Amino acid sequence: MSQINQFLQVALPVPLRQIFSYRNGLAPVTVGSRVRVPFGKRQLVGFVVAEQAEHELGEFQVKDIIEVIDQVSIWNTDIWQLVTWGADYYHHSLGEVAANALPVLLRKGQPAHYPRTEYWQLTEAGKKITAEQLRRAPKQQQLMTLLEQEPLTRNAIKDAGISSTLLKLVADKGWITAYQAEPELKSSPWQLEDANQPLDLNKEQAVAVSAVNQQSSYAALLLQGITGSGKTEVYLQAITPVLQRNQQVLVLVPEIGLTPQTLKRFQQRFDVPIVMLHSGLTDNERLQAWLDSRSGQAAIIIGTRSAVYTPCHKLGLIIIDEEHDLSFKQQDGFRYHARDVAIKRAQLLDIPIVLGTATPSLETLNNAVNKRFHWLKLDQRAGGAELVKHQVLDLKQQRIESGVSAPLRDQIKEQLERGNQVLLFLNRRGFAPALMCHECGWLAQCQRCDAYYTLHKTHNQLLCHHCGSQRPIPRQCGDCGASHLMTHGVGTEQLEQSLQQQFPGYGVLRIDRDSTRRKGELSRHLQAATENKYQILVGTQMLAKGHHFPNVTLVALLDVDGALYSADFRAAERLAQLFTQVAGRAGRARKAGKVVLQTHHPEHDLIQDLLNNGYQDFAITALAERQLNELPPFGYMALFRAEAVNRQQVLTALQELASLMPEVTGAQLLGPMPALMERKAGRYRYQLLLHCQSRKLRHQLLHFLLAKISPLGSWRKIRWSLDVDPQDFT
Repeated sequence: MSQINQFLQVALPVPLRQIFSYRNGLAPVTVGSRVRVPFGKRQLVGFVVAEQAEHELGEFQVKDIIEVIDQVSIWNTDIWQLVTWGADYYHHSLGEVAANALPVLLRKGQPAHYPRTEYWQLTEAGKKITAEQLRRAPKQQQLMTLLEQEPLTRNAIKDAGISSTLLKLVADKGWITAYQAEPELKSSPWQLEDANQPLDLNKEQAVAVSAVNQQSSYAALLLQGITGSGKTEVYLQAITPVLQRNQQVLVLVPEIGLTPQTLKRFQQRFDVPIVMLHSGLTDNERLQAWLDSRSGQAAIIIGTRSAVYTPCHKLGLIIIDEEHDLSFKQQDGFRYHARDVAIKRAQLLDIPIVLGTATPSLETLNNAVNKRFHWLKLDQRAGGAELVKHQVLDLKQQRIESGVSAPLRDQIKEQLERGNQVLLFLNRRGFAPALMCHECGWLAQCQRCDAYYTLHKTHNQLLCHHCGSQRPIPRQCGDCGASHLMTHGVGTEQLEQSLQQQFPGYGVLRIDRDSTRRKGELSRHLQAATENKYQILVGTQMLAKGHHFPNVTLVALLDVDGALYSADFRAAERLAQLFTQVAGRAGRARKAGKVVLQTHHPEHDLIQDLLNNGYQDFAITALAERQLNELPPFGYMALFRAEAVNRQQVLTALQELASLMPEVTGAQLLGPMPALMERKAGRYRYQLLLHCQSRKLRHQLLHFLLAKISPLGSWRKIRWSLDVDPQDFT
């Protein structure tokens, strides 16, 4: 390509769904290179999409590129294809999708290679020093011996037990010297002969491992195993031959809290380099892991949602653990679903992908039922663990103390006296979900949201969990001025405090977003729970996802009634998954487990179906209902979300777009309708729902509607977004 007067199409990380033209007179570039360009009063890092002929520019005045950051593409071929596919499928800005796929430092324009590192080596004088001369200085002798073999970094020397003081002492003698260099990459950074101590497999596990290992090209496999059935062992044994072929493995997990646990299992089994990618890392740590993966220095990459875009030198297998989890769906910005993106990546690379879960999403289950996915089942608990027993406690006319009924309190006491652990699940953090006046019934309501303040006693404040606003706990009623204020409802803080009073001889550990804010706190809590340092575990959904607590024999769900009558059509599926996942924390070792469900509606069809028939039967029935109503996965949705301080501005904008919707067989546009929480953070929120009978029709209609938005002046007065395949309607 010509270096002089080259015209380029550049995608920029802005919410505009268009490509921008620039002149390049600096250095040749290729598609996928990063360039720094002027954009208004700012400078942005963009991505070269294509070269452009000068005659295509018309009379448009083209600005010059400021800097060529990469002369060659920063992307692997499959990742660039994945980025462009994602922008097209989700109808999102290509530049924002590309930026989302990179670590923060690369988005800012930092070079995409390893930073120069300080190495220490022997000088000519040092090479002449003999071991005999250092017989009275064993540490100096150790250092010199290490550096005789190869130059080492300061960290490697520190890991060998040699202090910085001694390093400086030897350097001052002129025997060693430091120099800066990029780390040398090994062409074969690992060699796996055999995995360490694989467990014996039962027949179902062996069949599953064999099915995965037989795949030599693209195949999607649903590994549906009841909780405690040994899905992780199947992953580990399926990974072994991939590593032996010197191919990499990408493992996606839904939560940061699962990455340390997964990392530990994998490190115990495989003596190969493993990296983690999640939001808890520093920017430098994330870039290092990204580079290790791209260069092939890392054998296994374990990460949360965004790790799906991590480039690999030679990827051979993708695993998605807990594929049903809502955390795989990005809920703001670029609203992609990591599970679906991972499946597309496996197709592009022509490699197998395993989707593991005890409670498959109805979309995945439908693909398995229709044989688009291989369906592997694990119906037995591994290692001789027994299936858990279930009990429903009817709360009507029961005496309840901080969410715990008297019969449940007796069962907790019995298990604690036997030396076992109990786990209480309550999906409401804080002390109480509302503060109420006993005289007039006034409730402390957030002034910016259609929601009540949650009382947090730990910080002595009222906090809105939706917009983050906070205020001191009032001493008087906001309406009548009475001082008799009382809490309404129970949160995890109150439950923790009550259990400490009811069972004073036992440790109580609360695990929720409030108690795990500090870095590393969640890992420490989970480790303490696993080691039986606390006998009573209290938590929110953070405790429900894949954790292994071998001493837990009793699990109780204190209050799920709110989900039984939700307006969201996915609520039943989510509750069934939650119930099954939480129940799976009980009886995972050789101790018998029991699950107790407290409810005011024991006769509810969903509860009876789950208790008597299990998740599988519920899911098949739910699929039939979805098909009858043309709901996903038998219908295809896209959601326009809009918000503004002025309610009428939102309604006007959405009504204008709705009026432009053509009459098309197999498609309808519903709304405008308020979000489930109409007012949040001081802004009114409304939605338009596009429902189509085919994915292709939805794609065509979204192209049509998005083109109509730009000329509409009303849309410049609101914030809006588009969510393809929406999972949440709040």
